[in-house]
Amino acid sequence: MKPVLRDWAELLRVSALFTVPGDALAGAASAGLRPNRRTALAVGSSLCLYEAGMALNDWADREEDAVDRPHRPIPSGRVKPAAALAAAAGLTGAGLALAYRAGRPAGLVATALAGTVWAYDLRLKHTAAGPAAMAAARSLDLLLGATATTGKVTKHPLLPATALGAHTYAVTTVSRNETQGGVAGAPLAALGLTTILGALTGGRTPFPGAVTDRPVRGGQPFRRGSRTRARGGAPVAPHDLARAALAATYLATAAKPYFHAALNPSPPLTQRAVGGGIKAMIPLQAALAARAGSVRTAAALTALIPVARKLARKVSPT
Repeated sequence: MKPVLRDWAELLRVSALFTVPGDALAGAASAGLRPNRRTALAVGSSLCLYEAGMALNDWADREEDAVDRPHRPIPSGRVKPAAALAAAAGLTGAGLALAYRAGRPAGLVATALAGTVWAYDLRLKHTAAGPAAMAAARSLDLLLGATATTGKVTKHPLLPATALGAHTYAVTTVSRNETQGGVAGAPLAALGLTTILGALTGGRTPFPGAVTDRPVRGGQPFRRGSRTRARGGAPVAPHDLARAALAATYLATAAKPYFHAALNPSPPLTQRAVGGGIKAMIPLQAALAARAGSVRTAAALTALIPVARKLARKVSPT
């Protein structure tokens, strides 16, 4: 990778970019539909708004990073502050344009998402409301995918969006101490929440109000795969097996680094816990898609896991 491209890849956290499409795809699944053209527009919008947030984050934190992270692209002089701010504005505009192409309801959700991203980076990040704002952004991103796919706002994606937001809240809370460390309570609480989310996501009881088979205008409903028989004759569908496996993967990805950071909250282990939480986004999204009955979407998201991990070894996701 050329130096200039690598500088921008580091600024925009491209290794974490693979955690973004799953928001919209899990949203489509939670609405009971296969992804369609409007889902693709939502994915493009999400990617633009996420990258806008990354550029704006480093622009807003440039003075703090000059002390704590002088190697970052802006304080090291590799990317000009004005260029980062212009990128954030341009990407925000592109993200909103793509969302409105998917329909006015999707555009309105994207507008709320963009507002949350800018409010977080410019005002809320270092306040007590910071983790909640970041959680709201991820929840809105899933709702963006659902709204774009169906063409309207529905209640069915609310609980999956809440689950994704809760995970994001935990990661963000841990990340507030990643440069200084010394706080064991945050990774310990994140470990507890991750365990609960893994159990809820991996369980067979459907989310209240979830829709997986009902046709919805503007897309194709899922068709359940054939069921197999578990020991004792209980029926087991492919999406049940996929959901359980993906929930276990989610737990394995996030729980271990959280546990280590709780035992020793040093900056390196805390940063590793944040990285683990970010990587766990994909199996969580895939598990939510499988829970809604979309095995194909879950499989497609699962295929992103090794790619994201490989790229994370070259460009840090934090």
